[in-house]
Amino acid sequence: MRKKVVLACEVCYHRNYSTMKKTDQLHRLEVNKFCKTCNAHTVHRETK
Repeated sequence: MRKKVVLACEVCYHRNYSTMKKTDQLHRLEVNKFCKTCNAHTVHRETK
């Protein structure tokens, strides 16, 4: 089963993206994405 998660920028904490992840994964998802606010590629981490 999958659940919806929101990704936030590590630099400016702006919530830019949403994605799906498996419910059995315990660690937080980290993805390198483009942030419109920072105007650069930064690490985006799953929020609560």
